[in-house]
Amino acid sequence: MGTATIKSGSINLLNTIIGAGILAMPFGLKSNGLLLGCLLIVWSSLTSSFGLYLQNKVAKYTQQQGAISYFSLAQITYPHLSVVFDSAISIKCFGVGVSYLVVIGDLMPKIMESLHVAEESLLMHRNFWITLFMAVIVVPLSYLKKLDSLKYTSVVALFSVVYLICLVIEHYAVNDIPIENKTITWFGPVSLKSTLSSFPIFVFAYTCHQNMFAIINELKPLDKHGSTTRQSNLIIRNAITTAAASYLIVGIIGYLSFGDSVNGNIITMYPRDSILSLIGRLCIVIMVSLSFPLQCHPCRGSINHVLHFLTVGITSSKTRSTHQAQGYTSLQSDIESLNSITSESIQDESFISTTPVEGAQDTDGHSPIIVPLTTKRFYVITTIIVTLSYLVAITVTSLEHVLAFVGSTGSTSISFILPGLFGYLLIKPINGATELNRLELCCKYGGLALAIWGVIVMIVCLGATIFLGATH
Repeated sequence: MGTATIKSGSINLLNTIIGAGILAMPFGLKSNGLLLGCLLIVWSSLTSSFGLYLQNKVAKYTQQQGAISYFSLAQITYPHLSVVFDSAISIKCFGVGVSYLVVIGDLMPKIMESLHVAEESLLMHRNFWITLFMAVIVVPLSYLKKLDSLKYTSVVALFSVVYLICLVIEHYAVNDIPIENKTITWFGPVSLKSTLSSFPIFVFAYTCHQNMFAIINELKPLDKHGSTTRQSNLIIRNAITTAAASYLIVGIIGYLSFGDSVNGNIITMYPRDSILSLIGRLCIVIMVSLSFPLQCHPCRGSINHVLHFLTVGITSSKTRSTHQAQGYTSLQSDIESLNSITSESIQDESFISTTPVEGAQDTDGHSPIIVPLTTKRFYVITTIIVTLSYLVAITVTSLEHVLAFVGSTGSTSISFILPGLFGYLLIKPINGATELNRLELCCKYGGLALAIWGVIVMIVCLGATIFLGATH
């Protein structure tokens, strides 16, 4: 079933990571000083990559490559909380997707203004551009069933990122924007308040964990590249290192260009009438419009998991409670219950499984949970997501504070807390071994440390949002 490759997985994961948040990196360095800001970028890349690494490890140790998801792991560890986990993921992905549409509605009229379009023109209305991009780009791409199908659009989006990086470098090299009394804080921190308020910029800059399991599921073992575990590690390395390098380049050069006068969006610092800046703003619009489907994909899967839990989850949990002593629990009851619910859909060739199960078992020999997604449900859920996203985007002009709360809870959960907990709980001796080796012990207890770090991040970010007005 696997169709994804290291190249396509790296592209999609990188596009999930890099969004409009890259434009705030110079401001993050301003708030912390050049050295401390760079250290925060690197530290955030390490913690996020470790979370991704644990996700890959858990897929290996539960032997569920091709069948892994937050839902299936939650059914093994905390079945009653699986609906909470997937609800958090779906809300977080939905909110980020809506924010992309808001960015389109905010930027396109400004681009038209730079082109001297009349104020009364239809082209100056934000809702017109949201509707146009939804109809032409967002909706068609959101109905693609596999994440791997988005690799070509992700390439286009990443070309937009490359252009933005080149724009920042070009303006710095030419030095065509003189700044009077430019000051630069080389070390830092500037103040505790500025560090805390800018903290979410860094810790959420690498949020992509919602798509990691989908990438693992779609990989195919190849003699040339090795197992899916090895391929996934290469994907993580490629995506995280490229993202970190991009953030450092834009952050450092952008901050050195404007010093402490830089604001939260580096692209607004360049001349409006400049053709290069105009193309840069258009690149942002293209990037976020092509990134929406990467949020729709995990949102749809999580909603389907929630619906599954509401229909058969309670019965499944009761069945599992009788097998607690066996470690990983038997999921035969789930399969039997699903047969009565989805027999027609399984016979349908268009039946989709958000957690495919071909040959996948955990280390105790139990098959993972099957989460059915019929073609009808696929289109219904997708239609609801894109419709609600559109309605919210044309109604609400700013989601900054809402996203700050959603990001503080949802992003920290899927990036740090859940990968850490699953790593701590599920990594255990395999292949007849009785004890964990040194690397396995590091991963197990490193997972616990990552989960604790996630709780600290959640508390700090929520505090910064409530008391300091920080935004996601």
